[in-house]
Amino acid sequence: MPVPAPVLHPPFNILRLSHVEYRVTDLARTREFYVDTLGLQPTHEGDGVLTLRALEERGHHSVRFVEEAEPSVGALSFKLYEDPDLDKAADWFAAKGLPVDWVDQPFVRRAFRTRDPWGVPLEFHAGMDRLPPIHQRYELYRGVKPLRIDHFNLFASHVDESVAFYTEMGFRTTEYTEDSETGRCWAAWMHRKGGVHDIAFTNGIGPRLHHTAFWAPHPMAIIDYLDLMSTTGWVDHIERGPGRHGISNAFFLYVRDPDGHRIEIYTSDYQTVDPDLEPIRWDLKDPQRQTLWGAPAPRSWFEEGSAFEGTPTREAVLKAQPIVAP
Repeated sequence: MPVPAPVLHPPFNILRLSHVEYRVTDLARTREFYVDTLGLQPTHEGDGVLTLRALEERGHHSVRFVEEAEPSVGALSFKLYEDPDLDKAADWFAAKGLPVDWVDQPFVRRAFRTRDPWGVPLEFHAGMDRLPPIHQRYELYRGVKPLRIDHFNLFASHVDESVAFYTEMGFRTTEYTEDSETGRCWAAWMHRKGGVHDIAFTNGIGPRLHHTAFWAPHPMAIIDYLDLMSTTGWVDHIERGPGRHGISNAFFLYVRDPDGHRIEIYTSDYQTVDPDLEPIRWDLKDPQRQTLWGAPAPRSWFEEGSAFEGTPTREAVLKAQPIVAP
């Protein structure tokens, strides 16, 4: 089944992904992982909440941690182009019979939360408190030197349906994996900001969050980060990589935080600004689609993900499996 044609004039204008909210069980341990080792910068701490930003980001935060009894994901947030888009987006979701709840979020201006048809919690806003730039404060560059949040990847029980819905919102497909036996999508990568993706969908028990990715300045930053993890007690949290993806052409590493949330470190994908770029198709059985070079992904990478708060999951409709590491 071919991916749908892009909607070049969507009902509202999504600029890019903005931030993610995680529920974690030990905020001090979370801080050790994300601040002391990964290298994100604290912007607020207190009352069981920790917010962080990466080194090129001027918005208040790109990740928000809330201490809870059980780990989960609170919401995936997207920034809209301007305030009128917020009302257009709220009207669009309401017209589809989906919830629209206006919320007061610290450090975020007008915002509402909703859910997609499968229960993925989404947040939309058009503005966030600004902080002074720190991209030239090189004394702060530690860990993998994360520059910015890059994308979300979700497990979806029916990838074709997810792609169709998000295409309506204006996300454009850059690459996709097709199961040649059924003609269905096994995975798809979709963008707003002009990279390979702001959001992606992978076949599996869903909806669940597969990972959040942060952009690193270059591959050697990832190698240095691996050296740091291996000598500071985090070596067992390295799940996959380093390697290079066929899809996106990015150099990558996957790690797991203390609660099992998966984080990708990602660099050197390509520009996708032109609206008439055709999506690149990959066959599910092509071994280089997920790993151009490097070890194949372990089984955990295909099966484990983070639950969305209050969202039941469903088995995948497509029963197909790519290459898995032994």
